Amino acid sequence: MTKPIQQLIKIRREKLEKLRQLGVETDPPVYKRDHKINKVKQVGLKANVAGRIRGIRSHGKLVFFDLQDESGQIQVLASETNLRQTYKMVKLLDIGDFVGVVGQVFETKTKEITIKAKEITFLSKSLHPIPDTWYGLKDKEERFRKRYLDLILNPKAKQILDKRWLIIKAIRQFLWQQDFKEVETPVLQPLYGGTNARPFTTKLNALGVDMYLRIAPELYLKRLVVGGYERVFEIARNFRNEGMDKSHQPEFTMIEFYEAYADYFRMMELVEGLIKYAAKQVNGSLVLEVGQDKIDLSGQWPKITVDEAVKKYLNIDWHTISDDEVKKLLDKHKIEVPGVYSKDKALFTIYDHLITPKLVEPTWVIDYPQEVSPLAKNHRSKKGRVERFEGYIGGKEICDGWSEIVSPIEQRRRFEKEQKNLKAGDDEAQPLDEDFLTALSFGAPPMGGVGIGIDRLVMFLTNTWSIREVISFPLMKPAKQV
Repeated sequence: MTKPIQQLIKIRREKLEKLRQLGVETDPPVYKRDHKINKVKQVGLKANVAGRIRGIRSHGKLVFFDLQDESGQIQVLASETNLRQTYKMVKLLDIGDFVGVVGQVFETKTKEITIKAKEITFLSKSLHPIPDTWYGLKDKEERFRKRYLDLILNPKAKQILDKRWLIIKAIRQFLWQQDFKEVETPVLQPLYGGTNARPFTTKLNALGVDMYLRIAPELYLKRLVVGGYERVFEIARNFRNEGMDKSHQPEFTMIEFYEAYADYFRMMELVEGLIKYAAKQVNGSLVLEVGQDKIDLSGQWPKITVDEAVKKYLNIDWHTISDDEVKKLLDKHKIEVPGVYSKDKALFTIYDHLITPKLVEPTWVIDYPQEVSPLAKNHRSKKGRVERFEGYIGGKEICDGWSEIVSPIEQRRRFEKEQKNLKAGDDEAQPLDEDFLTALSFGAPPMGGVGIGIDRLVMFLTNTWSIREVISFPLMKPAKQV
């Protein structure tokens, strides 16, 4: 019969006290190891490793235990003959404890690489027993609340996060190779902006003013371009006071980058190269599984205008469909238009709900309505359209970018339209940022910019379609206190 958890904790505390009585230093400040476990392969090697005990098996005067570090796992043999007095310490070890091991590598009769311990150094006691199998932490809510246990017990969880860090490294390498500078901009801002979203508000006591957590770094990155930086990027933690679902969290990570003298075609070319580079670095291939589909990222990705997409998939002519017909479509599919209603905004919402899931192969959708793109430059040849693009793979939006507005006059006009929407009840409309307009008034070069959701990109490159799986510590509703 399984002992109650409090009793198991009591037993481990008693073992810790016995270790102290044996004269064992139970909280050493440091341990100098010579090897990561995955490098210990050669028979006869004198190895010095450290890690967490993941399993213990006793056979008379022999104890076998599995030792795990970040790189892998190895079997250790502890015998009374070799360890003499310190063998008493071995008998007080538990699964979850940390130890250092020095010994010679040999191969067992079953061909398992094993370290025959000559020295074992106690490093830390696991006072709370770790669930002995994956089934001990099966509840998803519990997994994410106790993410540290999830990482110990579930190799796949760690593999996903390992890939996340590798993807971020690959992004940096790609942009550095393109001569982009990595920069930092404020998280705490006197005015939010850079996209349409609801912000988190807070109070800065030192100045007695309201502040906002950033919803995007865009307007500050553009200020840096005004200041003379021609290629900049930031991997930014953003905060939007909105809903949570399988692909959205209120706290999330994006990369945004901006290039002077570039337009949206150049930015599409850059993003395409970046995603291919990251896929190759992380998965070693440009053919990836996305959901149930196999998708080939190679070749030049096709471009389709938003008008063409609506015509192709819904047989709707954007410019001739009546407002009444649009409203009937909304009712039929139970789609709500966020903020203040307009025909263009409604059609964009219909497109977003009904068409984007069908964009499975890598696709650029371009030339969006001005109405839904307050920071994008007017199209050079299409009235009412802007030079904006979104990238879709596997039916998911991967990025959003455009040729940037650099005229303070045009940007003010767009901001003022957003203000009308804000007063009419659109709580996602952008505020008018006078300081940003002042920056533009000193002159800014033509530029292109783009934002890519890092969490979404990790989901795509690991074929993991829950955002909580790809974030170290996803936001959770506070657990009820007992």
